[in-house]
Amino acid sequence: MSSIILGRFQLVDETEYAVDELVQAGYPRDAIATFYLNPAGQHDTYPVGGDRDQSPGAKHTPAGVAAGGATGAVVGATVGSATAPVTGPLGPALGGLVGAHLGSLVGTLNATDDTDDDGRHAQETEVRKAGMRVAVEVEGTPQENEAIALLHSLKASDIERSEGHIEHGDWEDFDPLKPPRYVDLQGNRSYTGRI
Repeated sequence: MSSIILGRFQLVDETEYAVDELVQAGYPRDAIATFYLNPAGQHDTYPVGGDRDQSPGAKHTPAGVAAGGATGAVVGATVGSATAPVTGPLGPALGGLVGAHLGSLVGTLNATDDTDDDGRHAQETEVRKAGMRVAVEVEGTPQENEAIALLHSLKASDIERSEGHIEHGDWEDFDPLKPPRYVDLQGNRSYTGRI
């Protein structure tokens, strides 16, 4: 894995100019990648779209559906039995079905959690802003610092450090779901940002 420095730009013209400036500064064109980063949730990681196959907070919902459905069916059948003189023999069955449906909905809501695998709430997890990105693969701290300073001088936003490989101008192992490590321009240190 190599170090990669990247920054966000608003316009395609700005990214093209940044690439030209990086090449003039001595970075090989093959070690520079430009791409558009979609808004969170729209990275098409899966064939049907989206970033995840399941919401991180929904991992316990199948158990909640089962428990809620079973409890609701029993309660619904009991209520249906009490109404049997009016509804006839269909009362307990209909009550059980309605109770199971409502119970499964309540069970789903109770089992859904808004924390991710690290125990942080979803709104605390950093989400990168959409926009054009220019990324450059660097070797060593002097090149890192030079690339950071150059991108900063070109008015790049959200400059960050990452790792990976850029080959022939393509950064194939970029993970848009990995939390960004933004660069503190004063101390030139990385930090993981929060919304």
